[in-house]
This record gives sequence, structure tokens and C-alpha cells, in this order.
Amino acid sequence: MKLVQYRLRSDAQGRIRVGEWLENGSVRSLDATDMKTLIRRFGADEQEIRQKAASGEAELSADDVRLIAPIHNPDKMIFVGLNYKDHVEESNMAMPEVPVLFPKYPNAIVGPEDDVIIPAEVRECDYEVELAVVIGREAKRVSPEQAMNYVFGYTVINDVSARDLQLREGQWTRGKAIDTFAPMGPCIATKDDVPAPHLLNLSLTLNGGVMQGSNTRELIFDIPYLISFISRTMTLQPGDIISTGTPPGVGMGRTPPVWIRDGDVTEAFVERIGLLRNRYVQERD
Repeated sequence: MKLVQYRLRSDAQGRIRVGEWLENGSVRSLDATDMKTLIRRFGADEQEIRQKAASGEAELSADDVRLIAPIHNPDKMIFVGLNYKDHVEESNMAMPEVPVLFPKYPNAIVGPEDDVIIPAEVRECDYEVELAVVIGREAKRVSPEQAMNYVFGYTVINDVSARDLQLREGQWTRGKAIDTFAPMGPCIATKDDVPAPHLLNLSLTLNGGVMQGSNTRELIFDIPYLISFISRTMTLQPGDIISTGTPPGVGMGRTPPVWIRDGDVTEAFVERIGLLRNRYVQERD
């Protein structure tokens, strides 16, 4: 299943709804107050949810709905830095011996139809397409062998980064966890829809030009290792997100560097999940 959160376009500020995103772009409404609630129910009620979806309400056309981020209220968003070998090399950094982790928070989340707002003080805004893992049930001290049993599904995240803040200040959080700097979507593809998560093509275009392109087979630390490593010290909850890192081709690694400017558009794509499109707006002083 491909699951989305949405609002009706006729009620753009109205309540969040959850639905199944169908191949024709329409949405079939599901009985849940939000995605995190559905994820918590899914383990026990999966068959009932699927049956209700198959025989559920009439479909809403793509023109009737405005997709928002597929989950807007995770307890934790944990991002992995430097997790593709070629990206480590283009960043002129040492190959990590353990995963490099940093947080983002719900303030950074926007959806597939939302603008990313670049703060006035940021002049070196960068893009990073990533495969993100959505946790399905509580995970504490999980072994790598059991880790995939805790996965609910997958989504696309663009780990937008203010490189001037990140690199100048010697810590990553202020340059990463900026409002709107975690565009996410368009959907969560449930685990059964992505049977080979380590064999997915991913790419990003900037104003139509291809900037990043790789495959998740190139991950340094794979998904089971990441879940196990993180859960040794942090209990993962349903709806938590682990964003697995970005491949080479980021703006910082180019000669000369390529920074996102006012009016630019990125399209981040991960195979079997979908395409995440966002426009950028430069905040004025």
C-alpha cells in the first residue's frame, strides 16, 4: 500500500485525513485520525485495514486533495550523515567507522506541495535526496537479524542543509534542523511494497537538471545495522523516522559549488515510492 496524509482542497486548513494513494493519483479515505495512529494500529489490524481500504469509500480525485507530509508528528527523526562512500569522498571527510547521526524535528517537516523557506542568513543552501525508513513498532536493543521486522515502510526525504551554518559552526543541528528543511513524501510505501530496499534507484534534479543519481546498494551502513545501532541507546517508537543518508552529487561537492536559490525547484525520487517536488523561497532580511 501507498499511504498518504491529505487535506481536501475545498477545506485547505481543515482536518488531516489519511488515505490509500492509488496508481491513478486518486485517494481512498481510511479510518484514522492521522498516520501515526494508523501505524500503531497496523500491526494488530493490518488485514482489517486492508479489507476496509479495498471496499472503502469512493475515491477522491487528485484534484480534490492536497497531499501533505505523510507523517507530520514523529517522536524522533534521526538522520544519517556520510553513508554513501562517494559522498564521503566528495565531502573531503574521513570514512565513518560508525554511523554519523544528527536530529531534525517536526518543525522541519513540509509536504510534497509545500515551499522550502531559506532563512535570510543562509546563502549556501544544499539538497540531499534520501530513502527514509518509518518504524512500525517499539524497538529497543534490536539485533540486525530482527531489525527489518520493526519496519513499517519507506518514504522520500530531502535533507535540505545550510552548509554555511553547518560547516562554519562546527555542529550540524542549527544548519540542518531549520524550519521547512525536511520535505517529505509524497507517500509512505508499506514494507511489502518495497521488497528490496537495498536495491532502489534514487535521484534528484534541480530545475530539471540531474544532480544526484545512485542506488541504495551503495549504502555504507544498511537499514538493519542502522536500526540495531540506534536502538541500542534510543527506544524507537511507531512513526519514528531514520533517514539513511544521501548519495554523491550534492551542491557542496561540485566545482564550483551549486547552491539553491530563490525560485529553484528540486524533484527528489526514490524508486517504488515516488517523487517529492518542492520550490524554494529565499527569506528577505
